[in-house]
Amino acid sequence: MQFGIFTVGDVTPDPTNGRTPSEHERIKAMVAIALKAEEVGLDVLATGEHHNPPFVPSSPTTMLGYIAARTEKLILSTSTTLITTNDPVKIAEDYAMLQHLSDGRVDLMLGRGNTGPVYPWFGQDIRQGINLAKENYALLRRLWREDVVDWEGTFRTPLQAFTSTPRPLDGLPPFVWHGSIRSPEIAEQAAFYGDGFFHFFHNNIFWPADHTRRMVQLYRRRFAHHGHGRPEDAVVGLGGQAFMRKNSQDAVREFRPYFDNAPVYGHGPSLEDFTEQTPLTVGSPQQVIERTLSFRESVGDYQRQLFLMDHAGLPLKTVLEQLDILGEEVVPVLRREFAKGRPADVPEAPTHTSPRAVREVSTA
Repeated sequence: MQFGIFTVGDVTPDPTNGRTPSEHERIKAMVAIALKAEEVGLDVLATGEHHNPPFVPSSPTTMLGYIAARTEKLILSTSTTLITTNDPVKIAEDYAMLQHLSDGRVDLMLGRGNTGPVYPWFGQDIRQGINLAKENYALLRRLWREDVVDWEGTFRTPLQAFTSTPRPLDGLPPFVWHGSIRSPEIAEQAAFYGDGFFHFFHNNIFWPADHTRRMVQLYRRRFAHHGHGRPEDAVVGLGGQAFMRKNSQDAVREFRPYFDNAPVYGHGPSLEDFTEQTPLTVGSPQQVIERTLSFRESVGDYQRQLFLMDHAGLPLKTVLEQLDILGEEVVPVLRREFAKGRPADVPEAPTHTSPRAVREVSTA
């Protein structure tokens, strides 16, 4: 399995002192967090894509390219690449370029985003969200897999004898995860193409575990239906969120003001209700370990687990402390425990040189 972190890049006031970091400070903090992730032995860093305040990561490939130059092992990914409002030609070019710069340490998670106004900002209609996701991804796949593309669709101008450059590194397109808030159509899309399905932060953090279980089961069934193998061969990723201190009471006391004022879930359910109903875990490292291990009971053996660690105005110093705990006390135990009883034929986590990627290019 792969373990890592993701960020949504929010610029949020620290509720304990009222200070709001500047955009510059937040961007630099995200880089520091990425470097810390590699230092403590995590596998993946994923960034969101947003085009509105209070978020700063409007250009994921710019940030990931900079991080690529300063890291050696970290897999660079996205927690949302907007397949609906980005031009698939530009996605094909940008992520292939990032592949080359990072020596293959890149994949991406496609999503429709959670900000309705982003559609007209980029000349699209939110009512066409699902259709945009389907058509744009169909074109993106062809751009990465065919040297010359002739194409005509509904939402952009036709292409005639078009070649996307640079070509994917070693002829291997980046691995694609499909993330969904609530739409079974996206789980079906991932299954149809045999791609990965990521039940990410808007689901697996803010939705009950039973919803996650049903969506992943749907994806696994349809993956097998489309002839890609057994349901157990499907590639699944989950998002989670944790805040830890040695003593659980200290963790709850320290995190409560951040939770209560968070831009997404603040001023809603209590911290206690939210942690009971969703995978948010606030407590000791052992509690995070036990909660994360329980995810396998709902979705089966899966390939990637990411944690949100820097949301809601937490200061950088605190986030770096959390990463030390995650990397030193939590992830080593998770690696060992998830490996126990894991069937040998469960697919490994995707990488540029994994057998899954090589098999795809050999049959393209």
